[in-house]
Amino acid sequence: MSHNLHYFHRAWIQSDPRTLEAEVCVYGGTSAGVVAAVAAARRGRTVILLQPGLHLGGMTSGGLGWTDYGQKHVIGGMSRQFYRDLGKFTNTDEQWHFEPHAAEQTYRAMLDDVDLKVFKAQYLDKVQMDGKRIASVTCLGGLTVKAHAFVDVTYEGDLMARAGVSYTVGRESNDTYGEKLNGVQVRHHHQFSHPVDPYVEAGNPQSGTLPYVNPDDAAPQGSGDHRIQAYCFRVCMTDKPDLRVPWAKPADFDPRLYVLATRWFNSDKDEYNEVLRADGSMAKFDRLGVKHKTDTNNHGPISSDFIGANYAWPEADYITREKIFQQHVSYQQGYYWHMANDPAIPDRYREAYSQWGLARDEFEDTGHWPHQLYVREARRMVADHVLTEADCRHERTCDDPVGMGSYNMDSHNCQRIVRDGRVLNEGDVQVAPAGPYGISYKCIVPKRGECENLAVPVCCSTSHICYGSVRMEPVFMILGESAALAIDLALRDGAALQDVPYDALRPELDQAGQVVELPSEAGAV
Repeated sequence: MSHNLHYFHRAWIQSDPRTLEAEVCVYGGTSAGVVAAVAAARRGRTVILLQPGLHLGGMTSGGLGWTDYGQKHVIGGMSRQFYRDLGKFTNTDEQWHFEPHAAEQTYRAMLDDVDLKVFKAQYLDKVQMDGKRIASVTCLGGLTVKAHAFVDVTYEGDLMARAGVSYTVGRESNDTYGEKLNGVQVRHHHQFSHPVDPYVEAGNPQSGTLPYVNPDDAAPQGSGDHRIQAYCFRVCMTDKPDLRVPWAKPADFDPRLYVLATRWFNSDKDEYNEVLRADGSMAKFDRLGVKHKTDTNNHGPISSDFIGANYAWPEADYITREKIFQQHVSYQQGYYWHMANDPAIPDRYREAYSQWGLARDEFEDTGHWPHQLYVREARRMVADHVLTEADCRHERTCDDPVGMGSYNMDSHNCQRIVRDGRVLNEGDVQVAPAGPYGISYKCIVPKRGECENLAVPVCCSTSHICYGSVRMEPVFMILGESAALAIDLALRDGAALQDVPYDALRPELDQAGQVVELPSEAGAV
């Protein structure tokens, strides 16, 4: 294992007893974090960006190069400019399918173009409140930052939680917000299409279920629970021989984790199992702009998603998250090695996986493995407007949009269950919205009466299933920029973020090129 392939490492934490001051403190160096920090700095604000970790850009520089954009014509502002800037790497006007290093270089260029301070390996330790405002934050190692306004752009919502803001984790029941797609969902996408045995000893329920298979059936359809959609790494692979790093067997390889895969790929009704297409190509090995590299995502009933292994992540401490991170690394590396090398896997799959490996010129300081775990969902703020299916289905509209979403209501599976002696996946939903929809300003600031100087563009106020649509990197960048513009207005007027008049914010959004309502020609890109 590379020394730097971690979520958290004690050796990264350096003693720093300083107290620094700024107008804006951005916590989290995700895509939204970089954009929020740069947008505030461009407005002349003094900005400090604290990144828990060593890399900037979150998932966008962490392997998610095949952008989930929904409808491009509602992506504007700095978010759209980011994809235009990426075009220089492939001599195109815009690039939505890009190499990880190109994304990180683009974010660095954005930061180098403004005057702000970036501190890496800064993990939140303490939050000092002054009434309903955050006065300062202190990180492990001792660095303290006092600021007038704060932005939580982590995937987990750690600052939001420490500031006492209302939030939830897990899936609401359909009854909570009058939805149809929330809660428990046993559906047909990424599903075992025919019976596969879930037991340690095939055919023997007394032997117990295989790892991460719930021995019980699912709760009634639409029931709420604590579960969240599965995590994985978006891996940059290559089939170019001189660039390929072969799959390595993890030191802690656990063969029990792959019994289900072996059974599935040897199943009697095998028709390429949604992974290997009839032409020999691999499903969801999405080719990037350079063609010889991929952004490889989960696909099919069993793949790179480590279903059921992430429930503790949102509320866990850093040491526990590091343990979960390494479990995901080991599982996914072990899965690829198993598929490429285990003789129990049919020849056509082993041969197909053996042609692939990690790209030698990506993630060079983390053993060519992505540095960012795909935290698809963690905490979600509960604010004065909770975005739900009603927004996605155009059954209601907000009067204060600060961006638009347009991607499918997309949840990955949340658990594996046993029903009638066979294993089934549960939680996957893929349903398109009625069209692009507005995201209320009230979704990115805490409810009135809670924290007055904090914006939360990433762990924003949505239901579980609506978050499945919002949680796209272009949208996070859009909301990050809008949060920065609102903060600039709040600082100018000495106002709480909840009191920023939308009539004042809207012209700023328009001037920045943000798209907050449908253009007259909806088909334009």
